[in-house]
Amino acid sequence: MRVLVESTPKKVFVAALDWPGLARSGKDEGRAVESLLEHLARYAVVAREAGEAFPVDDVEIEVVERHDGGSATAFGVPGVVGDADRLPVDIDEATRLAALVDAAWRMFDRVAAAAPEELRKGPRGGGRDTSKIVGHVNDADGGYAQAMGIQPDPAAVDAVQGRRDAILVALRMPSDGSPIAGKRWTPRYAARRIAWHALDHAWEIQDRSEPG
Repeated sequence: MRVLVESTPKKVFVAALDWPGLARSGKDEGRAVESLLEHLARYAVVAREAGEAFPVDDVEIEVVERHDGGSATAFGVPGVVGDADRLPVDIDEATRLAALVDAAWRMFDRVAAAAPEELRKGPRGGGRDTSKIVGHVNDADGGYAQAMGIQPDPAAVDAVQGRRDAILVALRMPSDGSPIAGKRWTPRYAARRIAWHALDHAWEIQDRSEPG
């Protein structure tokens, strides 16, 4: 499994370049890789929903890029646009990327709908409850749409679904790998950033819905 590593003294992210949304962090690279491997079975559910066969057993990690992370990395966001993120995207790959992002959103929606409103708090009593997480993810998608040059449709009956549909339309378009709308995000990076955020919070809700 090809991965990109972005590092800061406080936090390290390891992201699977071929599997949008599969990115985990840790205090160092070893712990980030360990967390990524621990989440393979969870990600397999998303991949299957997108029609993809996904390896779970005997996965070997191949680091193909290492980058110094920035303030976003240290804060807890995979923020580095790597060399692999700038590769061209043909129609088949664009369709695949969009399908995986869509599957990540659907996973998040199912998990949030089945979760209790009040979630187990952390050691210091922190953490949003379910409705607050849902609002946070939807608000973040609005920012992601802006990063892709997508403006909200004032006529949309369902603003959240309308924004998602517009993002998926953009991701399904073939690209030479240039940033979308002349901004910063390339299609490959946009797919893995958006899917990561949905899955990170879906898994958070799952973990915090369980006792102990």
